Amino acid sequence: MMKRYKHYSFDLWLTLIRSDPAFKQERAKIFHARYNPLKKSFDEVVTIFRNVDLMCNSINERTGKNIDADEMYLMVISIMNDYKPGFAAVDTEALYLEMEALLFNYMPHLYCGNTADLLGSLKESSTLSLLSNTGFIRGITLRKVLGALELDQFLDFQLYSDEVRLSKPNKAFFQLMLDQLNRREQGGLELHEIVHVGDNPVADVHGANQLGIHSVLINSNQQPITCLR
Repeated sequence: MMKRYKHYSFDLWLTLIRSDPAFKQERAKIFHARYNPLKKSFDEVVTIFRNVDLMCNSINERTGKNIDADEMYLMVISIMNDYKPGFAAVDTEALYLEMEALLFNYMPHLYCGNTADLLGSLKESSTLSLLSNTGFIRGITLRKVLGALELDQFLDFQLYSDEVRLSKPNKAFFQLMLDQLNRREQGGLELHEIVHVGDNPVADVHGANQLGIHSVLINSNQQPITCLR
C-alpha cells in the first residue's frame, strides 16, 4: 500500500482524463474547410494541430509561461497558409466558443474507469486539488468538463496555467498550489505531507521535486492511478 498523504495535487490530461479522438478529427475538419485557401490535405491539417500542440507544450515547459488558446489557433491557421499574415477576419473569441461547444459534443473520457472511486476514497482523509497546464482548451472550459464528469466534487481547488500565466514545471506554479493550500489548512502542511500526481516526468515529477514535493508518475509508465490506494 502506498503512503497516504494529507494533500494530493493532480495533473489533468492523461492523468485523470483523455481526449475523445473524434473531437480532434471534427476540429480539424472545421479548419480544413474554413481556413484552407491553399487546399492543404486533411491529414496535413491534423498534423499541423499536433505539431502546434507539441511545440507550445514544449515552449511552456521551457519558459514556465503560457501560450493562450487563441494564439495556438492562430498558429494553426498561419501554418496552414504557409505563414502568411491575415488574421484580421478571424474572430478568435467566437472561434474558441465554437471549439468549446464541439468539445462538449465529444466529451473527454476518464483515463481510468476507477478514477472517480479512487478520488472519492482519497477524499475521505485528504484534500485534493488540480494543477494543470492548458493548451487549446482553457481552464474555464475544463472546469465545466470536470463538472460534467462529476470529478469537481472531489477537488478542493483547481489551478490552470492560462489563468495564472504560469506552466509546470515552473516552481512558481507549484508555489501557487502550496500558497492556496496553506490558506485553507489551519497551520499549513509540511512538504512531505503533499504529493503531486501526473503523467509527465518533466512537468509533473521534476516540477514537484524541485520544490521539495513528493511526486508519483502514472499512466505514461504503465503504472495506473489505482497505485495510490
